[in-house]
Amino acid sequence: MSPLLKRILLSLLIGVAIGAAANEISFQTLREVNRPPQTVTLVVPPGAAAQVARGEQPPAIPKDMIFIVGDVLVVKNEDTVAHELGPLFIPPDSSASLEFSSEESYSYSCTFQAGSRFGLDVREPVTPSTRLLGILLSGVPLGGLIAVYSVIVRPLAPKKEKEEQA
Repeated sequence: MSPLLKRILLSLLIGVAIGAAANEISFQTLREVNRPPQTVTLVVPPGAAAQVARGEQPPAIPKDMIFIVGDVLVVKNEDTVAHELGPLFIPPDSSASLEFSSEESYSYSCTFQAGSRFGLDVREPVTPSTRLLGILLSGVPLGGLIAVYSVIVRPLAPKKEKEEQA
C-alpha cells in the first residue's frame, strides 16, 4: 500500500472518530427526541379556566411542548369547564387525544393557556441510522481535510528515481 493511501485512510479514520465523538455529545443533549414514541398525558387541573380568565398561567401546564413523530398527546380535562386545544374539544371530566404523524411545528388555539396559544413542536426521533448519517456527514469531510493538511504540513518524501544503468 502506498504511503499516500495509508495517510488518506488514517486521516479518514481519525476524522470519523472525531465526528463520532462530536455527534454523540450533541445527540446526548437532545434528550427530548432521543427516545421511542410514547403517550404523553397533559392534565388540565381544576380551576384552570378561572386562572386563564384572570390572565394567569396555570402552573401545571407548560407553555410549549416537544414531541417526536409517533407520539400521542392525551389531554385530560379535570376542570369544570370544557376546553379546546386546536382540533380537540375536551368536555369536563373527559379526555381527547392527538397523534403526531409528521414533523411539524404547531401553534394551536388553546382555552387553558393564558395567551390562548399552545405551541407543539414535532421532531423526527433520533435513531441509529440518524446517528450513523451524522457521523458520516461530519467525519468523512473532516478526514478529507485532515488528509489534505497532513500533506501540506508534512509532505511525502519523493520517490527516488531508479539510477540509470549504463
